[in-house]
Amino acid sequence: MQRRTEFLEICFNTFCENGLENTGMKKLSEACGVTNAALVYYFGTKNTIVIEATAHCMAKVEDDFMEKAPKNFEDIERFLREMPYLTKELHGAKYRFMYQVYASPKYREYGKEFFQGVNVRYAQYAHQLSGKLGMPEDYVQGMIYLFVRACVHYAMFEDEDYLTLELNAIRASLKAYMHERLREQ
Repeated sequence: MQRRTEFLEICFNTFCENGLENTGMKKLSEACGVTNAALVYYFGTKNTIVIEATAHCMAKVEDDFMEKAPKNFEDIERFLREMPYLTKELHGAKYRFMYQVYASPKYREYGKEFFQGVNVRYAQYAHQLSGKLGMPEDYVQGMIYLFVRACVHYAMFEDEDYLTLELNAIRASLKAYMHERLREQ
């Protein structure tokens, strides 16, 4: 199982470097240091590699993102300032490849399945963060969606204007939330 996981990660990185169309089984097997037959043994087809590698590695990207999540309410601003740039640096090519895959009619159903899993994982992340941040889970989950979207868009297109608008909307929402919370006390 560990070897299979290693191959998924190597193949995913190879796809990210070369693109879907420019990466065949030969290039994948060379990157993994095995024969085509070995990759066929583990995965069957290139399509299976694309599907499994994308889902596996993008879930790892989410986990990496959450490891850097704010530890408390005061830490949110650090997270907002740092993560878009870290996401671009560490994961920009991965997001570009993921969207290339999941936007393709050939893989769209797998994308729907992956993003249903995203909904579950984001609910779990919101549950983990809710107590740390002192905010309701549904609010945290909504902020996660907005923030991840801002980070991904920035990682893919380096659009500072879009990023600034998204971050300002998140900050305004946090400010309104805190204002309402203080009024309730």
